[in-house]
Amino acid sequence: MSAAQLAWIDGQWGSPQQLQLPVHDRGLLLADGLFETILILKGVPQLLEPHLERWRLGADLLGMGAPPTQNTVLPLIEAGLKQSAWPSGNGNLRLNWSCGDSTGRGIDRPISAGQERFWLQLNSGEPQFGSISTLISRHERRNASSQLSRCKTFAYGQAIQARREARLGGADDALLLSTSGELCCGSVANLLVHRRGQWLTPPLSSGCLPGVMRAQLLVRGLAREQQLAPEPEPGDQWLLINSLSCRPVLSVDGAALKAWPEPEALWRSLL
Repeated sequence: MSAAQLAWIDGQWGSPQQLQLPVHDRGLLLADGLFETILILKGVPQLLEPHLERWRLGADLLGMGAPPTQNTVLPLIEAGLKQSAWPSGNGNLRLNWSCGDSTGRGIDRPISAGQERFWLQLNSGEPQFGSISTLISRHERRNASSQLSRCKTFAYGQAIQARREARLGGADDALLLSTSGELCCGSVANLLVHRRGQWLTPPLSSGCLPGVMRAQLLVRGLAREQQLAPEPEPGDQWLLINSLSCRPVLSVDGAALKAWPEPEALWRSLL
């Protein structure tokens, strides 16, 4: 089977349109679960271990059982990539871990443990580095004190609405403030600000997701955490970065910014 999209669940491979998720799965009904999106370059998953560690930490934080380890995941990735046979070998992998079946109405989880459900999806595609315009959402803010802000959960309604707000306002994407009033992140990416020769990124206390690429920048000493006001300073260059993209920000609420000239080089240096 050669396909741009391929999925696996319960030991079965197929297209995402063919395979089925039970309608009483808590991930479907209540967004009660976690996922990871992992870059595939030339058939090789990038930064797999940090992604799996964030997946594990998120599950522990939300009171879920431990998700599959690399020993389980890697053979499935290899089998899926062999079947997909993408011409460029580039794409992405999504690992899903839901709290399993709901036993009735209400939000309480089943008392018995070990009911979680795992499935994965493979999609062909190329990393994105094009410049974008942004606006700061007037309606959506990241919750600085919520445990959920520290996890990559299925619940992306806020990001969807922020992106919709941006598109209706004539911009490509939205930036979100924290409930504490500081800049936090983009709809699906971490924020980087190059200011006076230094990369800055909002602290986790802002409610931003602990992104894998963000962590690479911090660990390598290429960026430091700092609270950021919504207004750009003269000479600022802003980026939105995640595992699949690094996008220079051309404008914020109509105010022009100078684009960072080599987003791909910075992004690739972190892999």
